[in-house]
Amino acid sequence: MTAQLSVVLPCFNERDNLAPLLARLETVLAGVAWEAIIVDDDSPDRTWDAAKRIAAADSRVRVLRRVGRRGLASAVIEGMLASAAPYVAVMDADLQHDEALLPAMLRALREDRAEIIVGSRHVGSGSVGEGLSPARRSLSDLGTAAANLLLGARAIGDPMSGFFMLPRALVEAVAPELSAQGFKILLDLLLSVPRGTRVLELPYAFRPRAAGASKLDARVLLDFAGLLLDKSFGWAVPLRFIAFAAVGVIGLVVHMAVLALVLGVAGFGAAQWTATLVAMTANFFLNNAITYRDVKLSGSGLVRGLVLFYGVCGLGAFANVGIARVLYQDALAWGLAGVAGAAISVVWNYAVSATLVWRTR
Repeated sequence: MTAQLSVVLPCFNERDNLAPLLARLETVLAGVAWEAIIVDDDSPDRTWDAAKRIAAADSRVRVLRRVGRRGLASAVIEGMLASAAPYVAVMDADLQHDEALLPAMLRALREDRAEIIVGSRHVGSGSVGEGLSPARRSLSDLGTAAANLLLGARAIGDPMSGFFMLPRALVEAVAPELSAQGFKILLDLLLSVPRGTRVLELPYAFRPRAAGASKLDARVLLDFAGLLLDKSFGWAVPLRFIAFAAVGVIGLVVHMAVLALVLGVAGFGAAQWTATLVAMTANFFLNNAITYRDVKLSGSGLVRGLVLFYGVCGLGAFANVGIARVLYQDALAWGLAGVAGAAISVVWNYAVSATLVWRTR
């Protein structure tokens, strides 16, 4: 039968949870023509391999293995766009979302009670239960407050939920507006759909993780902050440039600190070159960890990327040092001369890093 519902399951190191989750889906979705689209970011525990073994025996299971890129939001978007079913659901593969809610969510869509159905921990009988530690609960509450501040009149009880369902046609319509940043795709959707889109929250109890480890870390929090910035200012400035510029500010601090240190034992030209090289190295590793996390370089690729970064950014460095030297010779204070020289290479470095080093275009 042609699938009427696609359940998108973004995965990273969820090998032990897949079989139990799919068995539960088979039970609760009895009588529904459904499929599971597993999107795995090349998990070290070979979740993709376990998924393909299941798919070989069950035609309702499809697997997208993504190599060289990572990110929950982009994984969900790719999974939803791979569906041909009229309805698409998104849920985590860690067994914390209550799959028994899926039939009620599908029924609400079919009855045209709303365009987006959200599994909510903060309405009615919904609860976080033991699914979140006190620290994670505090972070979730803070994220909810920040998200609803941005949503304004469109605020809902649980904008941080990763459990929701909507018509595929709506996904197709808003896909070009989605930022694919961060780990809270629902918030991205709510900020991208037309005003007046109806949202219905259905309560469920958030369960403890069955196996594996939480993906919440400092970089995930940075991703969430990035999503908020992107939805606030992305229409005018690309999120990557905001992150790149923030890293650049750190690099500038490093540059000036090294310049001040070396200037005491060497001439201005040598000091500026040394500061530039150190700042470039710091910027490369920070951008690899933050700005380009979804295409993060590792292994031999990291070495190749660093060498390439030195090469292409070296042209900007020549302008950096040359202009700073001229300004310094014209009696401009060494600090202002250093800042002017460092600023010259920012636009060039951003352009070439996206096209040649991390290849995002």
